[in-house]
Amino acid sequence: MARAPLLQLSDISLTFGGDPVFDGLSLAVQEGDRIALVGRNGSGKSTLMKVMAGIVEADRGLRATAPGTRVGYMEQDPDLSGFATLGDYASAGLAPGEEYRVAMAAEGLGFDPARDTAKASGGERRRAALARLMAEAPELMLLDEPTNHLDIAAIEWLERQLAETRSAYVLISHDRAVLRNLTRGTLWIDRGEVRRQDRGFQDFESWRDKVWEDEDLARHKLDQKIKVEAKWAVEGISARRKRNMGRVRALETMRDERRNQIRRQGTAAFAMESGPVSGKRVILAKGLTKGFGDRAIVRNLDLTVQRGDRLAIVGPNGAGKTTLVKLLLGQLDPDQGSVTLGTNLEVAVLDQTRSTLDPEMTLWDALASDPDLKAGRSDQVMVRGAPKHVVAYLKDFLFQEAQARAPIKSLSGGEKARLLLARIMAKPSNLLVLDEPTNDLDIETLDLLQEVLGDYDGTVLLVSHDRDFLDRVATLTIAMEGDGRVTPYAGGWTDMMAQRGGEPLGLRTTAVEPSPPVSRPAERAVPAAAPRKSGLSFTEKHRLDMLPAEIDRLAAEIAKLSTLLADPDLFVREPVKFRKATEMMTDRQAALDAAEEEWLLLAEKAEG
Repeated sequence: MARAPLLQLSDISLTFGGDPVFDGLSLAVQEGDRIALVGRNGSGKSTLMKVMAGIVEADRGLRATAPGTRVGYMEQDPDLSGFATLGDYASAGLAPGEEYRVAMAAEGLGFDPARDTAKASGGERRRAALARLMAEAPELMLLDEPTNHLDIAAIEWLERQLAETRSAYVLISHDRAVLRNLTRGTLWIDRGEVRRQDRGFQDFESWRDKVWEDEDLARHKLDQKIKVEAKWAVEGISARRKRNMGRVRALETMRDERRNQIRRQGTAAFAMESGPVSGKRVILAKGLTKGFGDRAIVRNLDLTVQRGDRLAIVGPNGAGKTTLVKLLLGQLDPDQGSVTLGTNLEVAVLDQTRSTLDPEMTLWDALASDPDLKAGRSDQVMVRGAPKHVVAYLKDFLFQEAQARAPIKSLSGGEKARLLLARIMAKPSNLLVLDEPTNDLDIETLDLLQEVLGDYDGTVLLVSHDRDFLDRVATLTIAMEGDGRVTPYAGGWTDMMAQRGGEPLGLRTTAVEPSPPVSRPAERAVPAAAPRKSGLSFTEKHRLDMLPAEIDRLAAEIAKLSTLLADPDLFVREPVKFRKATEMMTDRQAALDAAEEEWLLLAEKAEG
């Protein structure tokens, strides 16, 4: 007998006071589904996910979940009020004794659970929200851009967790590598319609292009048919008016159909104009050394950046990537060594915090008030040396005319990124600094940005954790290990990893990922807590102390389930209860085996 879907949406319609976001939407998420949710910025991906989570209520339609199904949603801007620390928030939904799950997630994601919520950055808050979801492990996980603000080590940790989880999940991400590695199905939102394909993201672009090709062909055929019928209506209708009124009505129906066809949203009109040609040598660093207290950022770096280079800087969060950029731009003095900048440099910067955008300012004012974009009239901006109307320029970046006077705080993350790109692309430059440019951008816009950077005559400094984007853009990659070691490699991310023999970048200073479990001991015994040794991290010591109680709890639960399943009539009398008890027995047994193996490994490590 087929099982009910974990989540079912039926005939969902939703509007926000204007055109419908969705109309007549139906979809289902089954056990084991691993789905990519894709679509242009503003197409409604996050809105659909909130409808799936039950956070946004549809105007019409039904949302249903299977009995006993927990649906977890990773909030983009979590409310941490009432919680003293990030760990308190992340562990709020866990049973007593399971707080270790948050500690393990915090190590993998790279944040401190003891961090005061009032002092936590937006990225730390989002990582805590992700840790909360991963620790709770609901039957269905809804993840909205989980890789934003994660470094590559954390992204790879998350990939491993999602690859191994038994939970179903729906995933929104701009990271092609993550989507390719993890998904087995695709939901595509396009002009209010949600299409599904039971193949992963690796097949999405060919599927999308085929859909658009078929649409173009159907539209062309309809246009030709309307042309023929319109000619007949003019030349041949008078003699056969009564007999052919049905044909006239069919013509009007075709015209209505053509008028109602929703054209695809175009791509943003990205273009960049280089400023005056810089010198052949853009940046020369010799013996570059910088640290803060006992923490080394870079030691004895020799580096030459030539005109036209695409230099990528990668490394764990906290390794000092932004500090290195400031050193290379001459914005920060080194402790030792020197940096020499080339001649005629004109720098444009896209920062990951979007700090140059005033949330209360309108999109119009964000462009018109920029002193570098001043034109002769208040409704125009200078775009690469020529005046252009503010609204026309905003339309080049896919903004609607009505948005021109809207406040920036009303924009989505992707729209804010496009607005910043509009500002920096209007200015002539020959050195472009991009700090996490891929955050919040949709796949099509990323493709276009990649093409623009390929045609750009100037030099690019790029900080990114997007492995696919690095491979597509970078010609030189600098790896920062987090302890002052800074090593240049030719090529992008994949080239760098090949030259390193697959060796991962240096570990974060805040956490060490747990080692994999060793083989299971021959005899089961509930161990006593091992003494604390200096060979363990703080989290590992805490975990070692907690494991005996966890093993006791799991053993007790297994004993209760064994007693329940010993009833020979349970299967006939209560088949659902029998099935759930059997599944719980399997889960608890696997958890007990893993806990014992983990205890043995940590105990051996503690003993040196």
